[in-house]
Amino acid sequence: MVEFARHYGEGPTALSEVAREQGLPLPYLEQVVASLRRAGLLESVRGAHGGYMLAREPGQISAGDVFRAVEGSLMTLDCMRTDGTSCAREPICVTRNVWQIIIDRLRDTLDNTTLADVLAWEHTKAGVGTKVENDVVQD
Repeated sequence: MVEFARHYGEGPTALSEVAREQGLPLPYLEQVVASLRRAGLLESVRGAHGGYMLAREPGQISAGDVFRAVEGSLMTLDCMRTDGTSCAREPICVTRNVWQIIIDRLRDTLDNTTLADVLAWEHTKAGVGTKVENDVVQD
């Protein structure tokens, strides 16, 4: 998605170019792109100069959007079920609150980090002094 963000506004980018730039196998990327298209994050363009492009501008797509599209959920732990059922140990579990804090911070970080942020960090020496680093230090 970062590669598509780099080329935002330039038209479609060939998946083979993304594979080459990111050092990823093309068959793997084809599977990932299918999930991203279904989630409405990428659009495809057919033809000789076809490829894929972001469906929205980089500042409107969060890392959380991408993660959920590819992985389905942020974190799966039996004790942190989201289906309305609870873990049998919940009443006596002393670590559940810790896991809830971890999940909340992960969700907050991913949902408040956009592709535009990632590109900006890239331009500031691969993230040195970034928002995420500063948040971790301050917390």
